[in-house]
Amino acid sequence: MVRTLTIAILVRMKVFIFFIASALLLAPNFAVAQISEDIPLSVERQYLEKARVLEATPSTERIIEGTTITTKTQTITVEVLEGIEVGTIATFENDFTQVKAGELIYVRHSTGGFDPDTWSVSDPYRLHVLGAVLVVFIILVCIFGGIQGIRGFVSLIGSLFLIFYLLIPAIYTGSSPILVSIGVASLIIIVGSYVTHGVSRTTTSAMLGMILTVIVTGIATYLVIDLASLSGFTSEINVYLNFGTDGRISMIGLLFGGIMIGLLGVLYDIAIGQAVAVEELYRASATYTQKEVYVRALRIGREHIGALINTLAIAYVGASLPLLLLFQQSTVSIGYVINGEIFATEIIRILMGSIGLILAVPVTTLIASLVLSHAHVMKKAKSITSHTH
Repeated sequence: MVRTLTIAILVRMKVFIFFIASALLLAPNFAVAQISEDIPLSVERQYLEKARVLEATPSTERIIEGTTITTKTQTITVEVLEGIEVGTIATFENDFTQVKAGELIYVRHSTGGFDPDTWSVSDPYRLHVLGAVLVVFIILVCIFGGIQGIRGFVSLIGSLFLIFYLLIPAIYTGSSPILVSIGVASLIIIVGSYVTHGVSRTTTSAMLGMILTVIVTGIATYLVIDLASLSGFTSEINVYLNFGTDGRISMIGLLFGGIMIGLLGVLYDIAIGQAVAVEELYRASATYTQKEVYVRALRIGREHIGALINTLAIAYVGASLPLLLLFQQSTVSIGYVINGEIFATEIIRILMGSIGLILAVPVTTLIASLVLSHAHVMKKAKSITSHTH
């Protein structure tokens, strides 16, 4: 038993190491490809590079021109630590996050275009904090999650691998975001289900329920996006991406893909829960018919739906809180605000995600009751035969 458990842990660790090694090998190649692009000198070029603050003057307050808002500013000198400009020293005014000498930051260097040479602080250096939180997360997963927790973490790595090295590159090169999103979502479901929960009839039932739900919800989402005449341009990021890729990426398809991938996180929970509920009901009583199991499991699913829909909606509202506060200052009607593409897009995200969760309950419960019914009948027949002997 101990030997089998040890082998299982080693196999899973090898899978985890494979994903990490693949990411480390592929990431540098992607970065080099971005830097080596030939850009005309007349076009503005931007470099985001890690740097160390060599000197920083004390912060002073000044009023932003044309407003009554004050901001802090200082003059800093930085040395670039990596990238094609490594070793470069620059001095410039910083009116963003105030820094101190010795701190690590990321700087943005713009050259070419109308403004030949500008430097600014892009972000404070946070990777060490993120790394520490990740280590704590992994430790807690191993301690309290046990083998199941480790399997879930490996599944997470696999899902991120598929997203970053299959979904994103495929969309970036001009492939249909709709087809790619549904395909990658199905792969994430298959890999995640079997890695986390093992190969069994219960897992297969949940997996089939999730894939069917994604397909049905995907078709409905595509129709709703078309009927609502959404363009997909809901932020400056979409505009920059469209210009940066010469318009080869469909913003509507990208919006669709985001909704589908966002649905997966909660879909796992509800589909696995329903499949396990069906399995436990079959185990609890040998007298339950397939219809009785379906009805009882559906009752469990209704409670699950209520909790998850509320969770999903509140999560979206929390992410959009700054936007809600911004529109609070507006003098236009509430109907106009809701009709705007930014709000309409978020509402469709919430509603289509909730519809997907609702559909997952009857779909997964039905598939599980059918798939597990055969195993239940065979087990009951075997039990009767053994009792007779």
